[in-house]
Amino acid sequence: MFRHFMRGHRHEHGGWGHRDRHGFGARRGGRRVRAFEQGDLRFVILKLIADEPRHGYDIIKAIEDTFGGNYSPSPGVVYPTLTMLEDQGFATVTPGEGSKKLYTLTAEGRAFLDDNKATVDQIFKRMDEVSRRFRGGPAPEIIRAVENFHTALRLRLDRGTLAPDEIAAIAEVIDVAAAKIERS
Repeated sequence: MFRHFMRGHRHEHGGWGHRDRHGFGARRGGRRVRAFEQGDLRFVILKLIADEPRHGYDIIKAIEDTFGGNYSPSPGVVYPTLTMLEDQGFATVTPGEGSKKLYTLTAEGRAFLDDNKATVDQIFKRMDEVSRRFRGGPAPEIIRAVENFHTALRLRLDRGTLAPDEIAAIAEVIDVAAAKIERS
């Protein structure tokens, strides 16, 4: 239950929906609402580095911030896309501190963005719409706190069988927290 709550977003009908690695997993009218369509992420990344040179982590955070914390692309998608953009000559890399790389748009990347301005504008318009639709979900602080709770409970349960007094103590802590939340 907690995992679905934390990784989800609020449906218009009031329930919580699970978000998958491709974007939002909610269904509207039988169709899944997605943050990005196939190939959109490369345009988003190019636009972000056109605005200012960025590290991969900064790109991930910028996209996450755009969606109010409700969606974050995985590094396993962002970094290969950055490598592809570099291979295509659309971005250059400047070595930074440690293993960090600073990505900058090239003249070819700028021309590619300009040639695809209508597509880029449409993607960012859709991002704004999706972001507005799913704002109002749980605050990031609550998401973090529930994830911490879930992890602590899972780690404790994984350590082995609980004695009756341990079960009672954990249940009491959960009940007290639930009562405080209901009163807030």
